[in-house]
Amino acid sequence: MPLSALSASLALALSGCFGAPSSASMEQAPLRLAAWNIEHLAEANGTGCRPRTDADYQALRAYAEALDADVVAVQEVESRAAVERVFDPSRYTVVVEERVSSGRGGACRGRDGLSIRDQRTGFAIRKGLAFERQPDLDALQLGNSDLRSGVDVIVRPVGRAPVRLLSVHLKSGCSSGDRNEACPVLMQQVPVLEDWIDRRAAEDSRFAVLGDFNRRLAQPGDTVWADWDDQDPANADLSLAAGPTGARCNPRYSDFIDHIVLDRRAAGDQVGFEEQTYEGEALSDHCAIAVTLSR
Repeated sequence: MPLSALSASLALALSGCFGAPSSASMEQAPLRLAAWNIEHLAEANGTGCRPRTDADYQALRAYAEALDADVVAVQEVESRAAVERVFDPSRYTVVVEERVSSGRGGACRGRDGLSIRDQRTGFAIRKGLAFERQPDLDALQLGNSDLRSGVDVIVRPVGRAPVRLLSVHLKSGCSSGDRNEACPVLMQQVPVLEDWIDRRAAEDSRFAVLGDFNRRLAQPGDTVWADWDDQDPANADLSLAAGPTGARCNPRYSDFIDHIVLDRRAAGDQVGFEEQTYEGEALSDHCAIAVTLSR
């Protein structure tokens, strides 16, 4: 077992023995933020493009417990009930985007007889951590109900500076350049997200955008990253929490497309980054990534 998973398991065991953390301990604790695309997470067994069994959901929950994050931005989840099969509702509050499904569904690619379920974004937020939900960033849908909106929350840790968080899942199929068929759609989402970033950068609170960007933002000269990371306003001086670290989730891909983007203020509080890989069978085609903020 990786050291991070072992440490998380020990922490969970201790919390079970001594109960919920006190207000004093919460004040001293850093804030751990994560992002995880859970790959077609359906609410019911045997449904969706990745049908799962009870044992699969149990394995996902064990992975989530080992991740041990205060806030997890989730993607590709059918519903709140689906997320609660992975994140214990006695320990986490779950919010998902309010987008109304188009109902179009469709067949799963390469998986005969299976139908696509709704893919939503959202958050799992540790109980006891105060937060305020903001209106979903539905402009990311570009008027198309098959595209995902962003879920927007302000988290207020006890005794710590608040942080505004946005969970996103952008259009797939344009991981680099601008010539693929999906690129025109992604490029229309870019200024929508830039507007959200710029408005947050002009406010008093630090912020982060977390999730599946379907884009290799760390590639030298990436135009999407250049648009967002333009230092205008000044707090739009952005950082990728992974820094120079390469992805390890799938040996075929060394570049992250899942990211935690921090504004200048949040980046100044970063004290660690982790990609939590799987032991044995991959539970999703994405691994969770996590960043720790000192306050």
